[in-house]
Amino acid sequence: MIARRIVVHGRVQGVGYRYFVLRHAEELGLAGFARNQPDGSVEVLAEGREAALGKLESLLGEGPAFCHVTGVEREAVAERGASGFHVR
Repeated sequence: MIARRIVVHGRVQGVGYRYFVLRHAEELGLAGFARNQPDGSVEVLAEGREAALGKLESLLGEGPAFCHVTGVEREAVAERGASGFHVR
């Protein structure tokens, strides 16, 4: 199990992006959260198997239909023992 903090930039607020992340994270069996940031980005903290995190990361670069992703920052973080995936 590993954990990553991912910050997604672009037009990602007000377009259903966090719920897109929620749906895919739950399907992949990941735990953590997605939340809007004051600068207009979306922060995702996800914990789980490396293959599932890799799949989520590739989906984050695409996003839902009305978003426009301009950048994705990733960093490894310590696991927090999250349960379930939540939108904040």
